[in-house]
Amino acid sequence: MKSKVLLPILFIVIFAVSRIPGLMPTNFSVAYALMFCAGVYFRGALAWWLPFAVIIGTDIGLNFYYQHQGYTVWDVPDLANLFFNYLAYAVLIGLGRRFKPQSSLTTLIGGGILGAILFYLITNTAAWLFNPYHNPEYTKTIAGWIIALTKGTGGFPSTWEFFRNTLFSGALFTALFAAAEKAVAAESPADKTAGAREPETDAAPEEAQA
Repeated sequence: MKSKVLLPILFIVIFAVSRIPGLMPTNFSVAYALMFCAGVYFRGALAWWLPFAVIIGTDIGLNFYYQHQGYTVWDVPDLANLFFNYLAYAVLIGLGRRFKPQSSLTTLIGGGILGAILFYLITNTAAWLFNPYHNPEYTKTIAGWIIALTKGTGGFPSTWEFFRNTLFSGALFTALFAAAEKAVAAESPADKTAGAREPETDAAPEEAQA
């Protein structure tokens, strides 16, 4: 099967399975790598609508699940916080568009780590700003923002531990996705570019000097 069909299926299935509650540690997610690699490898609008369709669909399912567990998930602060998650995912896809499918594995892993850092900064800033769980430490001051990025709220693991999981999962799954793409693309000469986004070329030749 050509990589243009296999890769989206592989990425999406792994991501959907990883969202089963309790399967992964907190903030240890395939989502960061999925969004970054979608930007790198998927063509055109597919890079945007496919990962977002899956993540929104699974988010709706998870919200109903957590609502059944007694959590409040549909309030305005919760939805605003979720919106910033989607904004961070869009940033990851945009970041991936700046990398080439032919980039080295090391370069792509570095991009995945950078994407995880950006996601962490955006989403934790949103958690501090909207404070959907009414954490008393998240005062609307610089000190409160720094607490949101480092210590977090009392009674829970520090946000640094979440940051560690974010970085590690971003690097790990980016490496797995990139390695899978390179393996599939190497199956035959015709498949080497079948699933990859076509490299960008200069839009116009240089103007002749007068």
